[in-house]
Amino acid sequence: MLEEQGQRSRSHAMPRDIIQAQADAIGLPVFTTSSSWADYESKFIELLQQAKLQGAEVLVTGDLDMPQHGCWHDRVTQHVGLKLGMPLWLRPHREVVEEFIRLGFRSIVVTVNLKLGMKTEDLGKILTLDYIQELENRGIDPCGEGGEFHTTVIDGPIFNKAIPVRQRDIVYHEEYAFLPLELDHA
Repeated sequence: MLEEQGQRSRSHAMPRDIIQAQADAIGLPVFTTSSSWADYESKFIELLQQAKLQGAEVLVTGDLDMPQHGCWHDRVTQHVGLKLGMPLWLRPHREVVEEFIRLGFRSIVVTVNLKLGMKTEDLGKILTLDYIQELENRGIDPCGEGGEFHTTVIDGPIFNKAIPVRQRDIVYHEEYAFLPLELDHA
C-alpha cells in the first residue's frame, strides 16, 4: 500500500524501487496501489482480488498478536475468498526475532517512535542478538510490536541477492523519525 502520491509505502515510507528489488530478490510479484487512510481497506481488497485472479490462495502475514476486537486481515481475506496464514501468531516475540536473525536475515531500522523509548541513533541499526537485548533492556519489544519501530529486510536466505541501500537524511514528523533509504546503484 503506497501513500497518495504513489512513491513510498504508507507505513514504512519505502520507495517503490526498494519494494520491487525485495520482490525480485525473492521471486515474487508485487501488487501496489496508492491510497489514503480513508480508502485503504477498499484498495487493499482490490489488490487481494488481483492476486487471487493470478492464483493466490492465501494471504500470509507476519503478525504476532491479534487485536482484541478481531483481526482486520481475517475480515478482508474472507471478503475476497482467500485463506489467512499467520505462522507467527502468538509466538513469543523474543523467540521469533532470534530465529529471524539466526536464519541469516538482515533487517535495518527505518522508523522509530521517539515517545516509545526509541532514539534517533537507533535508525540504521541492523537487528542483531545484542541489539535486541539492548532494546529489551530499554523496555522495548524486540519485534517493535508496540509501534516502537519498523524495519526493512535487505537480505536473507530466501533472497537471491542482498538489496544494496544508501541512507538519506533523517526526517522527523511528530513523534516519529524516519531514515529514508534508496537503492545504491554504485
